[in-house]
Parts: sequence; structure tokens; C-alpha cells
Amino acid sequence: MYGPEFARVYDHVYTLRGKDYAGETADLVKLIRSRAPGADSLLDVGCGTGGHLVHLAGLFGEVEGLELSPDMLAVATERLPDTVLHQGDMRAFDTGRRYDAVISLFGTIGHAYTEQELRAVFHGFARHLRPGGVVVTEPWWFVEDFIDGYISADVIEPDGLTVARVSHTRRDGDSSRMEVHYLVSDAERGTRHFSESYRHRLYTREQYEEAQRDAGFATEYVPGLAQGRGLFVAVRDA
Repeated sequence: MYGPEFARVYDHVYTLRGKDYAGETADLVKLIRSRAPGADSLLDVGCGTGGHLVHLAGLFGEVEGLELSPDMLAVATERLPDTVLHQGDMRAFDTGRRYDAVISLFGTIGHAYTEQELRAVFHGFARHLRPGGVVVTEPWWFVEDFIDGYISADVIEPDGLTVARVSHTRRDGDSSRMEVHYLVSDAERGTRHFSESYRHRLYTREQYEEAQRDAGFATEYVPGLAQGRGLFVAVRDA
């Protein structure tokens, strides 16, 4: 679960570390509209602080978000006061409607910790799609691509803050475990430390594809996008 301290620096951290929300949104829209040219409604599952929804709101008639963390959702609500945002778990959710497209980005799907949960997520996506609708999913790292012991370090200076971030990611059975430490300094409050720990299940590409087929999707994998993890694009049988 993403906590309140991280939620407030989340967008600064990832934008200044090179995440291109506008560019990723353009890729998403191209993939969706190439399969469903008339797509005009979209649900972002694991929407976080709304970084993609801010851009998607101007490109679709209706956009909504789903997020488990109340702290992340609070930031998204401040940014998108006129957008419907739901608090819920991707493994079991019901927004009460269907959409032309469902997206789940930034490795959120890796928080499905068993193959049964993974299938449940894609079945949930299918229930929320109109016939012929499109799902775009950014996987967590495939087992075969995961780097055990990976260390990352950055110092960024957004809006009067200095943020130092150091992370270490290791293999933990069938999952990865990422430990991230932050030092955040500003003139008023001085320096404070907090840490976050994330677990993601490591799946093979074939396991992702099988889970999507089980939910009734025809799927393909588009490599190279989403900072190297690629994207799955799945179409629900019309």
C-alpha cells in the first residue's frame, strides 16, 4: 500500500526520473483506437495519483479511475475533481458499468500474487468491457527479464524540495521485493525519512497471455513501450 508521504511526492519522483505521462498516453490512445476506433469511455485500474488520467480526460468523452490506496486516491481527487474515482481492489471490483477500454499500467498487475488472482483480474476487466472493447496492461518484469539485486539511486529537486531516493529490488521466491528509502528536505520542515516496501509477483509472458485468454481475450504483446516492459493489448470477443 502506498502511504501518505509517498503519495505527495509520487509525481515529482517519477516525472523527474524520466516517466513521460503524455508520451505514454499517446501510445495508449494509438493502441486502443487502432483496435476500437470509436472508443470513448475508459477505466484506469490502479490509477494512482491520476498522472495518465489528466491527459486521457481530454481525449475520451468519459474517463474513470480505480485505486486501492486512499492516500493516492486523495491526490488524484485534488487533481481531477470532476472525474469519477473509485476506491477498490483490482482483484474484486464493480463500478456498475462497462467501458470501451480498460487500462492498467506501471506494473500494477504484479500485485495479483497468484495465477488464480491474475485470472480474476482479467475476468474483472472483461466484465467491465463492452463487446469489442480493449484492455491495455503493462506487466511487471517478466521472470526472464528480472534483475535480482537491482539498485537505483536518484536525487531530485522539485518545487522547493530535495528528494533522495534509493531502492533495492531482490528475488523473493516467486516474487520481487522492492525496498525504497526516501529522504525529503525542505526549508520549513527540515529533513525527514520514510520507506516503502513493494511486492510484485514475477510471471512469464506466457502466464500473462494464458490468463488473458482464459478471460476471453485475443491478446498480443507490444515490446519496447512503457519504459521497456512493453504492453499487452487484448480485445474482448465481440
